[in-house]
Amino acid sequence: MSMAPSEERVRDAVLRDGSSIRLRRARADDEPALLAFLAGLAVESRRMRFAGIITDLAGLARRWATPEAGDCSLVGESGGRLIAHGSYNRAGRDTAEVAFVVADQFQGRGIATLLLDELASRARDAGIPTFFAEVLPENARMLEVFRESGFPTRVRVEPGALVVEFPTELSDAARERFEQRERISASAAVDALLHPASVAVIGASRRRGTTGGELFHNLLAGDFQGAVYPVNPNADVVQSVAAYRSVLDVPGRVDLAVIVLPAAASIAAAGECARKGVRSLVVVSPGFAETGAEGAARQRELLAVCRGAGMRLVGPNCIGVVNLDPEVRLDATFLPVVPEPGRVGFMSQSGALGLAIIQRANRLGLGLSSFVSAGNKADLSGNDFLQYWESDERTEVIALYLESLGNPRKFARIARRVGRSKPIIAVKSGRSAAGARATSSHTGALIGASDVTVDALFRQAGVIRTDTLSEFFDVASLLADQPLPAGRRVAIVTNGGGPGILAVDACDAGGLVVPPLPPAIRDRLAAFLPPEAALGNPVDTIDGSPGSFSQAIRVLAGWDGIDALMVLFVPPLGARTEDVVTAIHDAVAELPRPIPVLGVFMASEDGVGARASGRIRVPIYDFPEEAARALSRAVAYAEWRAAPTGTVPRFAGVRSDEAAAMIASALARSRAAGDDGVPGGWLEQDEVACLLGCYGIPIAEWRLAETPGEAATVAAEVGWPVAVKGVAPGIVRKSELGAVELSVPDAPAVEAAARRIAAALEAAGHPAPRFLVQRMIPHGVEMLVGVVHDRLFGPVVACGAGGNEAQLMRDVAVRITPLTDRDASEMIHSLATFRLLDGYAGAARADVAALEETLLRVSAMVEAHPEVVEMDCNPLIVMEQGAVVVDARVRIELPPRE
Repeated sequence: MSMAPSEERVRDAVLRDGSSIRLRRARADDEPALLAFLAGLAVESRRMRFAGIITDLAGLARRWATPEAGDCSLVGESGGRLIAHGSYNRAGRDTAEVAFVVADQFQGRGIATLLLDELASRARDAGIPTFFAEVLPENARMLEVFRESGFPTRVRVEPGALVVEFPTELSDAARERFEQRERISASAAVDALLHPASVAVIGASRRRGTTGGELFHNLLAGDFQGAVYPVNPNADVVQSVAAYRSVLDVPGRVDLAVIVLPAAASIAAAGECARKGVRSLVVVSPGFAETGAEGAARQRELLAVCRGAGMRLVGPNCIGVVNLDPEVRLDATFLPVVPEPGRVGFMSQSGALGLAIIQRANRLGLGLSSFVSAGNKADLSGNDFLQYWESDERTEVIALYLESLGNPRKFARIARRVGRSKPIIAVKSGRSAAGARATSSHTGALIGASDVTVDALFRQAGVIRTDTLSEFFDVASLLADQPLPAGRRVAIVTNGGGPGILAVDACDAGGLVVPPLPPAIRDRLAAFLPPEAALGNPVDTIDGSPGSFSQAIRVLAGWDGIDALMVLFVPPLGARTEDVVTAIHDAVAELPRPIPVLGVFMASEDGVGARASGRIRVPIYDFPEEAARALSRAVAYAEWRAAPTGTVPRFAGVRSDEAAAMIASALARSRAAGDDGVPGGWLEQDEVACLLGCYGIPIAEWRLAETPGEAATVAAEVGWPVAVKGVAPGIVRKSELGAVELSVPDAPAVEAAARRIAAALEAAGHPAPRFLVQRMIPHGVEMLVGVVHDRLFGPVVACGAGGNEAQLMRDVAVRITPLTDRDASEMIHSLATFRLLDGYAGAARADVAALEETLLRVSAMVEAHPEVVEMDCNPLIVMEQGAVVVDARVRIELPPRE
């Protein structure tokens, strides 16, 4: 079935130079533009594409605009014109010929590779597993496109041509290469935004105190190293700079335009920027998607203008961007303060918080490399800025304030890679349970609010999530100024017993270890500390003198039994805090090895001021709890970074085609049976068993019976003893309804049990149930493995304590697919239930490896079949050898079309 125009599948992509292109299916009304495109190709480009000279350009344009059924014809648009074409034409049931051509002036930007990827994706959707292409032997550039794409190609020789054959399914190498191209493109787009040679402010005002006035003033006052053009049709001069009525009147090139106009006027201004050839656009104006349906329509129109011209957009509804590189000095915001330069790249989705964040960072001495207010994220988003900061040498720490995640799976993939080299700290608002799902499974109830999935995503990707903005700054200050801790062991030096005890408690609460000091270290401390000093851990210097702190830091940091050092100072009467700050700084500068040092200056503002002035690199906190919490976050990140990345396994013998066929049949059956004609619902027991069996997930041997008498008969086939369960639509918790009887020993007992179950279910409003008879599984640990398909995050896998008490215990670990072997292991080992699996109270150890494999097979299943939107395997019995699903329910839906 063809897609309606409103459902047209388009792909917006970024090219290597940071510009953008839109790929879409060709339409009949494209024929004139296609003819112009063909006519504009150089003779040599046409020869290479068509293996000779073609004269009927009009006929070819017509065929491209109206392809035959089963064929695919794509066009690439940029700047309001067609610049590329690609197509495949079926040559049989399982293969198609692929070809593409790019306008001469746009070659070398990665467009051919994007066309190939999109054509292969559409061919896969159409059930075409193989492509071939005929290439002239001298067409080295086309051969390089195929070779460098990552598709596993095979070349055979024909008279006068080379035939390249390859599958339409992406290999791991192809995925890696496409990710690399995407990384380069995103970085180039942000680099162009933050390193403009010229800026135009459209809506620049003569009046200070207005948005347009302050933004233009900041560009001038910040000593921007390029040209600045005020655009104001009602003024000849703006703040002593000659103004222009339109951006089109600006005599030179404009790299970046900042629009400070009412929302309705911003669209026309963006159109003028497109005609001017502006590369990057920042729309400060509110009044777009954040205001409702009308604003959302306006935002789509703005984005269409940008996409059509290849302009990249920040905003709308933002406060602007800042680049503190001394060679740029770009302050394109209307804020009254300028960030201090430093090593933190910061993106805030909230404009309202931007000012408070910068002021707080300045007070703490936390310098920024660049700052971006993303606003509505209509185009450029956190994913793009992550990839830019990944390669930015001036950025060592990445900080994000997020209100939403537009593409969580892509964010996770990028963050997991970036986090291996640079820490990512995030505050994500919206932790409340207001968004909890209305599900009818144990898994859905356990996962609950969508914030659980955000936690899972951040945990898998190594993102340091903080609960508050205050903690956010605490962690950022530590990571920006100090090396990562190598472990969890902490030494504490103080001049007060009470603060030392608080620090020990705070460390313990954060999972840190405060080890006792060995005699050799105690002797070295005793050599210079007062006789009454406490030489344990914490070390209480008593006198709090600068010399005592300085020497104690050197001694403790030189001991390889600790991984971090916390210095607590409470100013005694008449003491000069400044002297202690200097002593700490001097000691830290001479440490024999890299080790993080944190300062806690209680009842004193002097230490914070000294740290913020840049006189020391040690982060200073007001209380030990803040320091311990920040250190605990840093330790967890360091452990994630040091651990192996994990792999997503591939299982031999999986019957994905058989599973897909069963799901298709079940959807068809449900559509025919449903009152609304919408396909989907809970699978029948035999369908559930088929699905699990296709992915090698063991399920206890079972039979389905229509009557109590038939249940008694089939029980003998299963083997004694058996479990008898009532089956009827809408039943979730069978035990609560009296619909489960276990260890039934013989046929008469089975029939009697089935009659009792039927009566209980009829009384509960479930008449005429069927009966599931299963072989009893030997004793083991009852676990739950389940899935809920999140609209944004995709499949979310849960593992936890199973059985009737699953929701009561709420011992569950959650991850987003695809799971790696490391994810599966971490999920299981993080559970309180793990002690039962590991041989609690002398019991035999359960087969944890079998449980891990089950998780990984479930992940593979739901990744391959997005129709699975909810699943419960509860209980799954983990025995000494093996793991078996005892009860399973699966709900399917037809996924939305992209």
